[in-house]
Order: sequence, then structure tokens, then C-alpha cells
Amino acid sequence: MNYYIGLSLAAGSSMDSGVAVIDENNKIILIDKLYKMNDIIFFFENFSSLKNSKICVSVPSDRTMLDGKWRVLSKPYQPVATNKNMPNRDNWTQRHSGRGTEYFKELASRGITVNRFDIYMTRQSLHLNSCYKDRSPADCKFLQQAMKYEWGFEDIPVNMMPMSHLEAILGAILAKEQANNPEKVNVIYKFRDMDVIDIKENLRISTDVYNFERELVSGSSLV
Repeated sequence: MNYYIGLSLAAGSSMDSGVAVIDENNKIILIDKLYKMNDIIFFFENFSSLKNSKICVSVPSDRTMLDGKWRVLSKPYQPVATNKNMPNRDNWTQRHSGRGTEYFKELASRGITVNRFDIYMTRQSLHLNSCYKDRSPADCKFLQQAMKYEWGFEDIPVNMMPMSHLEAILGAILAKEQANNPEKVNVIYKFRDMDVIDIKENLRISTDVYNFERELVSGSSLV
């Protein structure tokens, strides 16, 4: 039996990192919250079926930045500093955190499949992004219901789950698709010498939907 592990890695130990384990039938075997990196290492080192597992870990955001609201708001949209009058002090324009990278590389060196994923890009590629505010209760409920009815997670509870749990399930879905349908998964970029993967097209939506979207985009560009 193969298992697929998704880890929604938080930027620091003060926030919860979600971990989810699913099987071939989208049955949730385990779901939990972890905080410190030592807890995450303890989980993987003591997971009995680690050699039969595929792992997908999210790339966390880097929350290290200078003071000021405009810096907080501009950081996600400024991958590089291009203005000499805006020096990149304390590396505040770094958008992603390298938390846990060395351990995940060590896992991969043992022959265990470990990939990274971008939560927001994967939600878009799977058409699981909503019109609600990011990580709000409404957004959380939308993602929970979409996973239940679109991806067949029948054992998802009725009460609202933490967003870190749902994002961990998202990583587990991606790990499963990468193992079973590698031709439908792309490496979109590398982060700290590890592959960040994403699905080319939503496997649950027919090609007609994508053609319809392309026609809308091309039609709007002519206006």
C-alpha cells in the first residue's frame, strides 16, 4: 500500500503546520497539527510507512521584513529589488522561507520522493480557489466542500476544519497525482535545489472548460 503525505509548512513555529496522510482511495489515514521543526522531523522519522510514501511539502512564505505597512503589502508582489533607492536591507524582498529545506533534502537522499508545492498556484491549477478572502472562514468552508464533492474525500468531517489541514490534504493530492500521472505534472521552478511541482490542468474538469476559458480570454483581449 502506498501512502501520500502532504505538509502545509508554516513560516514559523508560532503558526500551525498541517500534515495529512491519504491512501490510494483518497481515504484520510491521519491528519494533525505540528508546530516546531523538531515535531515535523519526529513525525517523519516515526512514520512506519515512510519508505512507501510520496511527500509533498509547501513552500512557506518568508515573514522576515522591515517595519512598515507598505512593505508588508508590497513584499508578495516584489520578487527582486530593482530600484537603487530601495535597498534590500535584511533581505526583506525574499518571498519564500527556506525553513526545513535541509531536512527535506536529507529525506530525498534516502530515496524517498519529496517534492515542494506552492499552495496558491496549486489551488488555482485545480480550480479550488474561491472568490472569498484568502484563508477566511468562507474560503476554508469552500475548500473543504470542494475536496469532499470534487475529489471524493467522503470522510472529511462536517464541522469546519483548520485551513492548515485542508492545505495539507492539497499537498497529498498533488503527491498522489505526481506518482500516478507524472505526465500531467510539471516542475514549475526549483527552490533550494528541490522541485516545486504543479498540475498542468485540472484532472477533474474536461478540456471543453479550458477551451471555453481560452475563448473568453482571447475575446476580451480584442475588446
